[in-house]
Amino acid sequence: MSMTGIGVLLIGIAFLILSIYLAKVLNNTALILEGVGRTVEQLPNQLDNVLNETGRMIENSNDTLADVNEKLGTLTPLFHIVGDVGESTRKLASSVNDFAGSVKKKTDSVDEETRNKRIGGLYGSAALAFYAIWNGEARKKGSLKRPSPMYISGKQRAFDIDRMKEEAKEAAREGKYIRNDK
Repeated sequence: MSMTGIGVLLIGIAFLILSIYLAKVLNNTALILEGVGRTVEQLPNQLDNVLNETGRMIENSNDTLADVNEKLGTLTPLFHIVGDVGESTRKLASSVNDFAGSVKKKTDSVDEETRNKRIGGLYGSAALAFYAIWNGEARKKGSLKRPSPMYISGKQRAFDIDRMKEEAKEAAREGKYIRNDK
């Protein structure tokens, strides 16, 4: 065999191998295209199912929305009532606030000494009522107790403190504590 024959034989073998390889590739491509064809055939049925489900979902949404609108319609008067109650409460609170402001103005205009006398009278009345109730119960039991030395000492100190306050007020009025560094 000549070299030309061997070359042609080698080219033929290479062509045969290339043909087998291309046949396998084309066969696989055909299988893929066949699968795509089956999928495309099933697509209209699947889309019909999806569209039917979507339609049912939209119908249910519309029914739910209509139900919510109906219930909101029945609740609207309740919201108006709550709003009216809130407005009334706001007006009442405003009135109470105005009243408290006027009372505060009146109490601010009263001088401190008068206010202290009123508070002292109130505390004194409360203490007298407590003492009367306590003594009444003690008399019922038949055992009036004498005040303790600690109580007497406390009363004396309270008296001393009140006396010192009065002396300090008098000294402040007379100007004894004002420094004259002129």
